[in-house]
Amino acid sequence: MKLLFCLILIFISASENDSEKIIWKENQKLTWEDFQGKPVRSAAFVASTNTGISFQYSYTIKNGEIKVTYSVESFFKPDGSWYIPEKVTPYILGHEQAHFDISELHARMLRKNLEGKKFSKKIKSEIERIYNAIEQKRRAMQTKFDAETDHSRNEEKEIEWEKYIAKQLADYESWN
Repeated sequence: MKLLFCLILIFISASENDSEKIIWKENQKLTWEDFQGKPVRSAAFVASTNTGISFQYSYTIKNGEIKVTYSVESFFKPDGSWYIPEKVTPYILGHEQAHFDISELHARMLRKNLEGKKFSKKIKSEIERIYNAIEQKRRAMQTKFDAETDHSRNEEKEIEWEKYIAKQLADYESWN
């Protein structure tokens, strides 16, 4: 008996009709031109980045053997990201890039958790549990990053965080 199942999980706050997204790449940094959303001038900060992880998987069960294939990408949504032109600087763009990098870090963590994992016949719930745990950590790290850096206003903390994120990305390089 051969069974095929495919599930696409995309957790973003933008609408499903928004198909444009930028996939994280090592040598491609964000520019202000990438931010295409309408500025929220009443916000307590001057820019906002919409990032996340897209995750797809499929599996087959043949002769009792379970084979899982998956794809994990971190992405940036231009339409969900905005800035107030007269109030931003290259330094703030670095803060926004760090948000994108945090999503990439968690995409790597997800790949690491899935790599070589032996699944039971409860594949869907096992994979969802792994994804949900990583997504919860990603969201918590994004929130902590903004809280500790005061949305980039605390330069000392910003430098600490950017070094920490870079080190973590290097530590998870094998899952790039």
